[in-house]
Amino acid sequence: MAITLRQNFQIAAYIIQQQLKGREKFPLVLQLEPLYQCNLACAGCGKIQHPDDILARRLSVQQCIDAVEECGAPIISIAGGEPLIHREIDQIVAALLERKRFVYLCTNAILMSKKLALFKPSPYFSWSVHIDGLRERHDQSVDRQGVFDKAIEAIKEAQQRGFRVTTNTTFFMQDDAASIRDVLDFLNDEVHVDAMQISPGYAYEKAPDQEHFLGVERTRGIFRQAFADGKRKKWRLNHSPLFLDFLEGKVDFSCTAWSIPSYSVLGWQRPCYLMADGYASSYKELIEQTAWEQYGRGKDPRCANCMAHCGYEPSAVNATMKSPRESLRATVDVIRGNLHL
Repeated sequence: MAITLRQNFQIAAYIIQQQLKGREKFPLVLQLEPLYQCNLACAGCGKIQHPDDILARRLSVQQCIDAVEECGAPIISIAGGEPLIHREIDQIVAALLERKRFVYLCTNAILMSKKLALFKPSPYFSWSVHIDGLRERHDQSVDRQGVFDKAIEAIKEAQQRGFRVTTNTTFFMQDDAASIRDVLDFLNDEVHVDAMQISPGYAYEKAPDQEHFLGVERTRGIFRQAFADGKRKKWRLNHSPLFLDFLEGKVDFSCTAWSIPSYSVLGWQRPCYLMADGYASSYKELIEQTAWEQYGRGKDPRCANCMAHCGYEPSAVNATMKSPRESLRATVDVIRGNLHL
């Protein structure tokens, strides 16, 4: 694990505060989508399938600030679409950093080198670059040649400028244990990114490609093989140990999608950023008027093969905080990951 020590301790303190207040449902990460427009057309993405009038919409800087303050999440993941298309993205990031939020700016990196000068390194700021495999596999995933090389070049330039750089990799049916190991070894040992986030792909209803999403049993099998021989301890993974156990099938959790609410140009999305069962006009309405008990594997057929981090990473984090043994295990992983940076 390579979550920074600062983030680890501040998030732990935040969770304890929420528990002491008796709050059952509280946010850990806000998935902020200031636009849906993108400069790629990935086969596994359901966001860019919206009509043109919705793709043309943008959240204002103030709308982003209001959503963050209304929600109160300590971590903000700015996604989309491609956030770097947004003309005010630097102002949005700066405003959230002023409020001491941990900001992860997700990008496919096509515009990253051109936009680097708009941002400043901060212990609260991380680039999160989308890397779906090595060169051939990644370019196939995004349906454009040359994107992998451009992304790696942008990562190296950002590192030279002093930025913290992480990656986000989604695995699909075409992947196996060997390909998972190959890309994580490359990012960890050759590119030296600060942390890597991984997730099995979720079958977006609007995604053009519906044939290559992983099922639960295959997900568990390939991650069990990929993590064999203590391999996962070597990688700087941006996950709790219990979530990695979950991917292997060693433990199971209920979905807690309310921990990672999604706010976009359409409002607060029910129940998560992977499914759209309507939108709430406020965070309070989202939490209080969403039938959370109806979602998750074994409840909603659409959730049957979902093991995505947005639903199950928060469950693992909350389980970690309730267990002294798991809390110690996670802390040791954080320290180990930071020593290896």
